[in-house]
Amino acid sequence: MAMTTLSTTIDADNAGRVDLVVRQLSGSSHSQVRGIVDHCCMSINGKPCDNIATPVVAGDVVSIRFDPTQRYHEKKKHWDDRTFNVLFEDNHLIVVDKSAGTLTVPTDRNEKNTLVERVSVYLSHSRGKQQAWVVHRLDRDVSGLLVFGKHEPIAERLIEQFKQRKPRRIYAAIVAGVMSNDSGTYRSHLATSKNLDRYVTRPSLKTELAITHYRVLKRMSDTTLVEVTLETGKRNQIRVHFADAGHPVLGDPRYKTKQAMHPRWIRKRIALHAKSLGFEHPISGKAMTFESPLPSALEKFLAKNR
Repeated sequence: MAMTTLSTTIDADNAGRVDLVVRQLSGSSHSQVRGIVDHCCMSINGKPCDNIATPVVAGDVVSIRFDPTQRYHEKKKHWDDRTFNVLFEDNHLIVVDKSAGTLTVPTDRNEKNTLVERVSVYLSHSRGKQQAWVVHRLDRDVSGLLVFGKHEPIAERLIEQFKQRKPRRIYAAIVAGVMSNDSGTYRSHLATSKNLDRYVTRPSLKTELAITHYRVLKRMSDTTLVEVTLETGKRNQIRVHFADAGHPVLGDPRYKTKQAMHPRWIRKRIALHAKSLGFEHPISGKAMTFESPLPSALEKFLAKNR
């Protein structure tokens, strides 16, 4: 490996961003310069610098020590976004852990900073300039796992899996009251009111069949921790089913809100978390399963009620 050291002293004519100086000094492309900087090959006045946007002024000495025959690839930057964390990503899809308080997609009000928008921004920084294609959704105040397609055909294949009820979706919920049965299934038809609330009703052409399985994980003095498995995935399904059974999810602002209030549940979010997601990879056919730990809000509530 033949290392080369090049230096230059900044004058008034080339003062500005250091990456422009490095490019002129090395004769490299923009991407190569970013790689050189990322690999700690640059210094300013003898001090290492890893920020390509660092300004330099007249009198500064910029030096680079690198191998001209080597291709320096830019290192992938850590993405910091409060709305989601990336759990898995390949050329076809991305699995994220959504934060509570974030809409998955905009409503008729055209809200900004929705999850699909934020994930698309993240993907736009990749070489392929990809975008997120919605496959399924979580309510605004619910946290947990979601998969997006990076291309429309991939999203369509995943959507078809959901239509056929193939993906395995497991939630954790803290509900009001002490549930008597250790496990059970809610099977009913849901309809939508004029204010967009959902409710249980008789079957008709305008209703949707919703099936929710549950098992009790822990009973406390006046609440219950349950694990919920969706067989169908209708809007607000878990919230409506448990509210209809007299055990609304803590913090729910829409369904049996008075019962859903609890003196020790002080969070604005709902005590509902999508903790496990399993599906077949639409290209390889490989079975994929992802897990998300309980958010701190649920963990803290459980710890105080042991």
